[in-house]
Amino acid sequence: MTPSPADHAPRAQLSVEEFEQLARSAPETVTLELVNGKLEVKPVPDGDHGTIFMWLLRQCMQHRPDLDLHPEQGLMVEAYREGRARPDGALAPRRHFAGQGEWAPTDGVLMAVEVTSHDRDTDRRDRNEKPLGYAAAEIPVYLLIDRESGTLVVHSEPDKGRYRQQLSYDYGDTVVLPQPVDITLDTDELKDYAR
Repeated sequence: MTPSPADHAPRAQLSVEEFEQLARSAPETVTLELVNGKLEVKPVPDGDHGTIFMWLLRQCMQHRPDLDLHPEQGLMVEAYREGRARPDGALAPRRHFAGQGEWAPTDGVLMAVEVTSHDRDTDRRDRNEKPLGYAAAEIPVYLLIDRESGTLVVHSEPDKGRYRQQLSYDYGDTVVLPQPVDITLDTDELKDYAR
């Protein structure tokens, strides 16, 4: 008998309800996510990570004062909102998350942002699983600032659970974030944080 595609689908380690209860009781030094049916522990950011996020925040505010870049906003991601992620940043219209709970729907989120950490799970988490989760949630743009390779990867055009476009830029390049974000990033400062 030939196995069906469902036989190879990831099995959830725990339900969304169990995850949310666990996340509420986790210490503040730990950030938990439920991505692709798996419990993930997101590392505490270092100084360069935070500085890069602040660089991006300033650029977004300068070019698009009508938008807010929310750090660590909990989002319901993946098909049927069966995942929970805390991207380093979620770009949305001003006051978009007002009145939302800890985990907000992705409707209206224009871009998810991740800045890689220096840990062994970065490749799987930020480069592979997160793009799938954000695309399935139909977030128009996923920006990955990859500190290991010194690049920015712009994922766009979500379609059928994947991003159709993936463009990579080196630190120092001018990066145009596509519609609906419509921001041009001067990334020269990021060279200061290359290790």
